[in-house]
Amino acid sequence: MTEKRPVFAVAPMIDWTDRHCRYFHRQISREALLYTEMVVADAIIHGPRDRLLGHDVAEHPLALQLGGSDPAKLAEAVKLAEPYGYDEINLNVGCPSDRVQSGTFGACLMLTPETVAACIAAMKAVAAAPVTVKCRIGVDEQEPEEALPDLITRVLDAGADAIWIHARKAWLKGLSPKENREIPPLDYDIVYRMKERWPDVFIGINGGIRTLDEAAAHLAHVDGVMLGRAAYQNAAILADVDQRFFGAPAAEPDWQALCDRMMAYAERHIASGGRLQHVARHMVGLFTGLPGARRYRQILSTDAAKSGAGPEVIAAAFAAVDFSGVEQEAVSA
Repeated sequence: MTEKRPVFAVAPMIDWTDRHCRYFHRQISREALLYTEMVVADAIIHGPRDRLLGHDVAEHPLALQLGGSDPAKLAEAVKLAEPYGYDEINLNVGCPSDRVQSGTFGACLMLTPETVAACIAAMKAVAAAPVTVKCRIGVDEQEPEEALPDLITRVLDAGADAIWIHARKAWLKGLSPKENREIPPLDYDIVYRMKERWPDVFIGINGGIRTLDEAAAHLAHVDGVMLGRAAYQNAAILADVDQRFFGAPAAEPDWQALCDRMMAYAERHIASGGRLQHVARHMVGLFTGLPGARRYRQILSTDAAKSGAGPEVIAAAFAAVDFSGVEQEAVSA
């Protein structure tokens, strides 16, 4: 039997992992699985579909994360998303924000696993791509040792192809979304136990993972590892992903080529009516900790926001960085 390929993913993050962020990340790692921001099913059904679902072909492999709790609406959203060619459809059962709770989806769905199962069954009935779930280990006063396996059992029976688990509880009242990413204690061991219980099911882990060394340690226990803010705030960490986890030949990052590609991408975006800031805001953390990084951030944060700013701002920002030693320092951050 051939060994399963591990999956390294960049987590879906509202207001962060838009199409411009994903294109940028893809220029650094060819293999990482990228996720959209959560897109609400109602928005796909009634809203500006191309703006919500459109993406550059370069972004693949790419997963669409959906939010919702109505099986019929989620199925309709999956059908409408089909022409866009996503490689995976993921149901959000982990976001604790008030906005999501008011729509009775996200993390509050942990309280109604039968609804999650019905949603997955409806999505599977119409999806060409794999359908997956991203959940917490529990919410509020739930006992994770009971709530998590109950949810997993139900969604697997409904046809789910994989489970991504954020290894923290979510508290639906009293904690902000930021606090819900930091205050509830991490419990990686329960995720490992779920993998032991379902050895033939893809189970991936998320939550508090900051380095590739930590990611590698988790992959000794589970099938996939997902980084969120650590990958966004210092995207250079992605430069070592393909070699480390996917067997790509070792190679020094070509930062000038990255600069050229992002300038060309920004030029296309501006020509279509966009602004440089839409692209540049995701690039600000690229060279964190390196000589010249402060000036790099300043140029992208300030100059890119000016009216009429063009791709030359990206060139000026890259020119401020001292690249001697960047390959060693950035990827080990």
